[in-house]
Amino acid sequence: MLIEPKIRNNICLTAHPVGCALQVRDMIQATQKKSRQAGPRAALIIGASNGYGMGSRVVAAFGYGASTLGIAYERPSSESKIGTAGYYNDRGFLQYAAEAGLPAWSINGDAFADEIKREALDLVRRRLGPLDLVVYSIAAPRRLDPATGTLHSSVIKPIGRSYTARTVDFQSGDITTVSMEPATEQEIADTVKVMGGEDWRLWIEALRREGLLAPDALTVAFSYIGPAFTAPIYRDGTIGRAKEDLEATAGLLDRELSRTGGRALVSVNKALVTRASAVIPAVPLYIAMLYRVMKRRGLHESCLQQSERLFSEFLYSGGTPLRDADGRIRLDDREMREEVQAEVAELLEQVNEENLERISDIAGFREEFLLHHGFGRGDVDYAVEVSP
Repeated sequence: MLIEPKIRNNICLTAHPVGCALQVRDMIQATQKKSRQAGPRAALIIGASNGYGMGSRVVAAFGYGASTLGIAYERPSSESKIGTAGYYNDRGFLQYAAEAGLPAWSINGDAFADEIKREALDLVRRRLGPLDLVVYSIAAPRRLDPATGTLHSSVIKPIGRSYTARTVDFQSGDITTVSMEPATEQEIADTVKVMGGEDWRLWIEALRREGLLAPDALTVAFSYIGPAFTAPIYRDGTIGRAKEDLEATAGLLDRELSRTGGRALVSVNKALVTRASAVIPAVPLYIAMLYRVMKRRGLHESCLQQSERLFSEFLYSGGTPLRDADGRIRLDDREMREEVQAEVAELLEQVNEENLERISDIAGFREEFLLHHGFGRGDVDYAVEVSP
């Protein structure tokens, strides 16, 4: 069939298998060009099919030669139905890893579920041996709590007061105003249950209980802080409350793992175009301005470049990783520079539908979003039919 991008409300409903595989290939080739010191031997990446999870898996495997197990919950393809971009990313990774002789396995299933944890533990026991790296990179809309059977749904809402801000449809360039009512206490609790640190803790506890963590094992999860412009809907909202729980969990895990020489860390990363960020109100408009400023100043980093810096400068630098006052790695250091944020804030004040294309990098946002779904590549003939 012919596969074309179908985008609604900043969500892409299709993905191109060839384009997605080539995107993974590009990441691998960029990673293989770097020289590195010692790194992970056996890594588990929970949430491995997109974004920072995929970036971490590529760097661990093709940068350091690690055996990897990736967990992802993606819609698989069939002969007549298109799979998700993450599904094709994962298939592409496994193909390239096999060609390179790198041991790699994937499990497609709900990382929150006990049966997926058991399947992963069994595979680690049989194939990888004790893990020295566990990356937790989950962004999920809902979670079925295996202990209670309760389904919890996360929401993107402010806390305490309503929120009004401008956002952009990156396809059409339409700038609109969105208003959201504050979350209820139940919605806050549900979002923490889905996006907080509880499941990360359950994974680490299960691995330790089965003797599948190396004594000096390192585990890292991802967070975001961001500017004042997005704070009401992000850091000060329901997602931010979940991130606070995630960061508190890191402290608890770190105290436990440090007894045998291990560590648990949180990496605060920069804003990037992802499937998740594209649908958070106000965030696409902010990213369009941020990309313009950071690219012009030579400060912009892709997801892969952020992952590479995380590994080389913090996780496997040979010393104790630098952290902020709250114990977090700050990969958002370039985004949050005072001069960068001042320029972004000025552009956000000026932007309208007439000057959007000129003073922002909305074109770069658009291009990157399409590439994440396998579209917009010059080396793929999209007029040729492919099997999904």
